[in-house]
Amino acid sequence: AMADPSSFASPACCLTRHLHLRCRVDFGARALRGTAALTARAEREALRCLVLDTRDVQVFKVTVNGQDAQFAFGEKHSFKGTPLEITFPNELRRGQEAIVEISFESSPQSSALQWFTPEQTSGKKHPFLFSQCQATHCRAIFPCQDTPAVKLTYYAEISVPKELVALMSANRDGEAPDPEDSAHKIYQFSQNVPIPCYLFALVVGALESRKIGPRTLVWAEKELVDKSAYEFSEAEAMLKTAEDLAGPYVWGQYDLLVLPPSFPYGGMENPCLTFVTPTLLVSIAVIKVIAHEISHSWTGNLVTNKTWEHFWLNEGHTVYLERRIGGRLFGEQFRHFQALGGWRELQNTINTLGDKNPVTNLVINLDEVDPDVAYSSVPYEKGFALLFYLEQLLGGPDIFIGFLKAYVLQFAYKSIVTEDWKKFLYSYFKDKVDILDKVDWNSWFHAPGMPPVKPTYDMTLSNACVALSQRWIQAKESDLGSFNSADLKEMSSHQLIEFLALLLLEAPLPLSHVQRMQEVYDFNAVNNSEIRFRWLRLCIRSKWEEAIPLALKMATDQGRMKFTRPLFRDLYNFDKSRDLAVKTFLEHRASMHPVTSMLVGKDLKQDQ
Repeated sequence: AMADPSSFASPACCLTRHLHLRCRVDFGARALRGTAALTARAEREALRCLVLDTRDVQVFKVTVNGQDAQFAFGEKHSFKGTPLEITFPNELRRGQEAIVEISFESSPQSSALQWFTPEQTSGKKHPFLFSQCQATHCRAIFPCQDTPAVKLTYYAEISVPKELVALMSANRDGEAPDPEDSAHKIYQFSQNVPIPCYLFALVVGALESRKIGPRTLVWAEKELVDKSAYEFSEAEAMLKTAEDLAGPYVWGQYDLLVLPPSFPYGGMENPCLTFVTPTLLVSIAVIKVIAHEISHSWTGNLVTNKTWEHFWLNEGHTVYLERRIGGRLFGEQFRHFQALGGWRELQNTINTLGDKNPVTNLVINLDEVDPDVAYSSVPYEKGFALLFYLEQLLGGPDIFIGFLKAYVLQFAYKSIVTEDWKKFLYSYFKDKVDILDKVDWNSWFHAPGMPPVKPTYDMTLSNACVALSQRWIQAKESDLGSFNSADLKEMSSHQLIEFLALLLLEAPLPLSHVQRMQEVYDFNAVNNSEIRFRWLRLCIRSKWEEAIPLALKMATDQGRMKFTRPLFRDLYNFDKSRDLAVKTFLEHRASMHPVTSMLVGKDLKQDQ
């Protein structure tokens, strides 16, 4: 078995199959404290020890089947954390199971958790907590085999202040008063589908819910819950479409949770409870993100990458399904338009990272590389481009979705690598091996930069964006009078985003051009986060000083890394705003999400 370079665990020796978690959420100490009981199965004879991943976690006691067991921490690694080695009182035979119970406490600095004071919430009355475990942060909550090669079921009992609600990536299984603390109550959860540790999730706050479908509640703070219910009303229609494309939905509930603005991602596909950013509430990306997270219920959560080096298996297939859902809802031209937007997003990422950078390979090497640092749009968009190219090569969308459905069926509940995927592709299309052999697999998988081949895209919806962006790129000072607000009259919000994205791929426009653009289009007045983000980047790149406070405000009012990191990077690269960008980051650092703060710190050369 290929070892996971991002984990200390040895699943080939011993597998954790179930977790029973009992813990208390302590807002005063900013800690989770309790016991994690792991059901471990020996995978070889005469097993004497179990190695688990931890990062900044205290361990007080370990028992194996109720007997005290010795444990020791190994050497601390800069980002992987510290291995915890547990010695069994009696050796295990192959196939024998033992219950390993660990008393632990998480650190207030845990990279998996963000704690909020009441003042930082919408309601201002109660504290708030959420977790984000992908890729390797579950180990910063409790000791575990923190590799996507291992899947386990879990049962959890979480004690929280009784005025708050706890939710997890699991089905809600009841609540009861805490017998040890009358100010607390205990929420119970069960996840009966085996999941990798990165899909473990917990949120605690003053949350309310609205029912928006037969299997869907939307959860948010009171101030946002009605708006959220309205924005996410398409969820059931998208779930049905996804089931039609990928097979039955096996997770029972599909709830949505709207987090505070500092949530670092657009969404996180936690099973039974998708986490989403509130930036979606002023965006047209609602459909895109929800379709994406729903699609993960098959690709990622059922069929999982065995290590983070094969992350494209999770994300490429999920973007493919997300766009198939979009095609069903808005037509095939729209799917092609989104696909081409993705190709340009890939160009943009590769411009930023450099076309010789090994993290732009589809399959990457993570030896001594932090998965958070390697994270980019490459696994999403290069992965999608490969699947879209294969769809066109192998006979079109109807034929290719047959493959995708069979692939999910073949590998459901398993963790796989790229070679497993490729072997299955060859066996499914055994009558088309001659076509598959013409694919330059080595370049697709192992070469940096743009893919070796560009798929074919229907340009119908893209042409207007290209035409308008070209007018601006080619305009001389004397042509600026020819632009007016009517230029945008026929364009959708999607097309506006694409128009701005095209301009960002080019050399910066002269300052006079962006000033004229503001005069005629008034982009400063637009609240849609996807449009605003690209517009402010365009202004900063053209060295428009008036945009500096607007860009700083957007970079700090929310913490979605897709927006925050490029805005801070552009502000850092503009001599007039560099010092202010660093100063603003240092002022906000303490209240930022730990991963965001680490990555922006690297971008701004402030990492210790």
